[in-house]
Amino acid sequence: MEKIGLLFRQASENRIKNNLKEASSAFIIRYSGLSSPDITLLRQQLKNSASMLFVVKNSIARRALKELGLEAVVTNIDGPCGFVFAKDDPVNASKVLYNFSKGHENLKLEAGFIKDRILNKKDIETLAGLPSKEIMRGKAVTILKAPITGLVGVLYQTLRKFVYCLDQIKKKREEILRP
Repeated sequence: MEKIGLLFRQASENRIKNNLKEASSAFIIRYSGLSSPDITLLRQQLKNSASMLFVVKNSIARRALKELGLEAVVTNIDGPCGFVFAKDDPVNASKVLYNFSKGHENLKLEAGFIKDRILNKKDIETLAGLPSKEIMRGKAVTILKAPITGLVGVLYQTLRKFVYCLDQIKKKREEILRP
């Protein structure tokens, strides 16, 4: 029969591994000095952006990262740390973390991952400055529809000028035919 502590450590380690494999991105934060209501507020904001905060012991986190081949990030795990796993859009999660860290100086952004790329604090701040997926999609649609809109405008103007020309010809003929 295994001890409860060992089972808990193994479950936590497996949860980190599974979340790192399933999530589109992950971030490591240091939350030393944050109050419990602040952490609850952070969890709520992350939940709204399809992300979650997972707090685990440093030794478990180090072991899980080493087993996944992410030894370069192990040095960032020091003091009270947590993982933020973003399932959908890494930009939204990084914006929540960055904005929250501006309002709460005790929250520190340490590192992050997007697929196989490791991010440092500067990369996370740059990522937070990007527009969201919805805004980027809107800009792409606008760019794609601009030539079509221009073509429709040109064709409309051509037809309008043609109708105007026919109207002028009609008026000239009426003037010539009137005695």
